[in-house]
Amino acid sequence: MKLATSVPDFTIRSATVDDCALILGFIQELADYEKLSHEVVATVATLAETLFGEKAYAEVTIGEYQGEAIGYSLFFHNFSTFTGRPGIYLEDIYVKPSMRGKGCGKLMLAYIAKLAVDRNCTRVEWSVLDWNEPSIQFYRSIGAAPMEGWTVQRLDGSELTDFAQQFK
Repeated sequence: MKLATSVPDFTIRSATVDDCALILGFIQELADYEKLSHEVVATVATLAETLFGEKAYAEVTIGEYQGEAIGYSLFFHNFSTFTGRPGIYLEDIYVKPSMRGKGCGKLMLAYIAKLAVDRNCTRVEWSVLDWNEPSIQFYRSIGAAPMEGWTVQRLDGSELTDFAQQFK
């Protein structure tokens, strides 16, 4: 799939297994921006396996301007027991700094919203770092609202492994 958009020379396409090195590069750029590069342990091989292997755990789109990749989004389905229907969780959306403010990121997010509507999903959700004021302002401008009263929880690393051992 490759779609033309309302921004001249900007297209959105589905990623392929051949894009794994590109995707990893974008992940590393995003992690650098978020000051979290120390957390990136993904490799081209793990991305190939988990995004394009026998069971694909997520979908990726690539934004291209004049044929050059300038951003990506990575998302997957979640489920709302309250609505009884799926949603989309946006794990990452990233546009290279030199291309920000041109509408490309907005169109990439609007495409995910369109997918959600087309797939009969009830919501699109994502997380944003508290200090990322430019992104927060952008999300407010499109009508996104913070989930008041909710805090993200995470179990990983040795805590995940240790807790999993409690199942007998």
